[in-house]
Amino acid sequence: MKIVKFILSLLFGLMFINAGLNKFFNYMPMEKPTPEQMKLFAAFGEISWLMPLTGVVEVIGGLLFIFPKTRALGAIIILPVMIGIVCHIFTLDKSPMGMSIAGVLFLINLWMIIDNKEKYKTLVK
Repeated sequence: MKIVKFILSLLFGLMFINAGLNKFFNYMPMEKPTPEQMKLFAAFGEISWLMPLTGVVEVIGGLLFIFPKTRALGAIIILPVMIGIVCHIFTLDKSPMGMSIAGVLFLINLWMIIDNKEKYKTLVK
């Protein structure tokens, strides 16, 4: 089980590192956005600091998620971004592939949070 957890954490972390770096270097092609997505992206463009902040959070969270000692912190850091991804995919994008990938990543994130629940107990006392 440790090997499965490490492999899933490594893949999860690398996906977020890749997504975060793409926010700075724009090296991944994007599908043509829908009119609703265009409105959303225009709003994101107005808030010029939002995408760089999200990229930094994704890179840092992804790096922390890979290593067992920092995985609990990485899982919590990535959670708000993951919720935003799931909300976007399930409300605006609605692509079956995107829904399945986002769903699996969200479940991995929740699994790591539940798996590390003892580490969070001191935060909520």
